[in-house]
Amino acid sequence: MTQTDSNFLLDVQGVSKRFSGLQALNNVTLQIPEGSVHAIIGPNGAGKSTLLNVLIGLIEADEGTVRFDGRELRGMKPHDIIQRGIARVFQTPQIFPALSLLENVAIARLAKRDGKFAIKCVENLGPGNEVSDEAAEILTEVGLGDHVYESAQNLARGDKRRLELAVCLAAHPKLLLLDEPTAGMSRHDTNRTVELLQRISERGMTKIVIEHDMHVVFSLAEQMTVLAQGQVIASGAPADVKGDPKVIEAYLGGGPKE
Repeated sequence: MTQTDSNFLLDVQGVSKRFSGLQALNNVTLQIPEGSVHAIIGPNGAGKSTLLNVLIGLIEADEGTVRFDGRELRGMKPHDIIQRGIARVFQTPQIFPALSLLENVAIARLAKRDGKFAIKCVENLGPGNEVSDEAAEILTEVGLGDHVYESAQNLARGDKRRLELAVCLAAHPKLLLLDEPTAGMSRHDTNRTVELLQRISERGMTKIVIEHDMHVVFSLAEQMTVLAQGQVIASGAPADVKGDPKVIEAYLGGGPKE
């Protein structure tokens, strides 16, 4: 099955994963149309991050298929999956604290362009260089344009999350995976992040968002999948899913929250 046939950029079918005696994922199916924003929610231990790890190649599923842009991803290395067009924002920012913001973003752009990763590639970057100019533009887009030459280690937590998002955008992904992008943020920083992600959505970038904050979920997602104990218990439009009795029992704790 190809993307042209299925109309899905990402097509996950029957994915299961067991760790010793724990069934982390059990026959999970997920289909994401290109250009959509899809939320995955569920209680702690539901299998959400495990699913993202499968998608990015950090974990290989025991069963099932993962097709992205018409090609099977199972068995591929993470760096090859990134080259194919998937990027991930982790729960804990994955950045180079000793490097400047500009260097962090430029590394990602060079790795995507050249197909290899090397910190030394950014040593001679400066104004007027195509890569550094693009990196500066991306940093401006995420609200960090006044800090491009500052050390990443000096950033506040919310700004580190925005820097990691800028690093992902520099790889020009077709699919962006966001693992709790507002975790630990103040309400002010959360609102700024939601506004930023909404602007990115206007460009048509496909996104999967894992998030516990229901305000964030309902602000961003067009479709939603709910996991509990490694299984899909509901999927559909957020307005429909939030009223599902199974979802209320498993996750929302007694009633929908916005």
